[in-house]
Amino acid sequence: MEYLDTTRICEATLIKNYISGSEKALELLINHHKLRIFNFINSKVNDRETAEDLFQDTFIKVIKTLKNGKYNEEGKFLPWVMRIAHNLVIDYFRKEKRIPTVENNDDYDVFQFISNHDVNVENTIIQEQIMQDLQKLIYELPEDQKEVLIMRLYRDMSFKEIAENTHVSINTALGRMRYAIINLRKLISEHQIILSP
Repeated sequence: MEYLDTTRICEATLIKNYISGSEKALELLINHHKLRIFNFINSKVNDRETAEDLFQDTFIKVIKTLKNGKYNEEGKFLPWVMRIAHNLVIDYFRKEKRIPTVENNDDYDVFQFISNHDVNVENTIIQEQIMQDLQKLIYELPEDQKEVLIMRLYRDMSFKEIAENTHVSINTALGRMRYAIINLRKLISEHQIILSP
């Protein structure tokens, strides 16, 4: 009988085997990512007991989703689990009313929250999620503010170029940018988005 090298069995196969009834497949999946996910949670809550509870809650959600046949992110198992863990950490802070506040001393600080030079896989995944959340909020802004903000921050256009492209004065373009930042800060606060990985 040949021994299977379990480290080489891809996650998609393990997921399929678990859905088909193999508890061992789930155990292998959890063990493979356990340290990475637990360390991420613990780094946010700074309490081992709370981190263990949130880790358990993360995999309860994973199990429910897999059993209900709702998992469809083939090949992206770790980012998916990390998103679940991240959301549970946010929920924990909300319940504890200990949501970290975002301080912006400069108009553009909102977009410069990624300051960790020691970027690891977990932080990269969470940063991507934060950027997605932030982009969704930008689309909730009034059209004229959204337009200026996108031109300035994503297309790196000067206010002179923005004014010319939108057929307004430079002062109007500056005003729209100012209101866009103010409104974006309000939306970040309302949606309780934590701008740090």
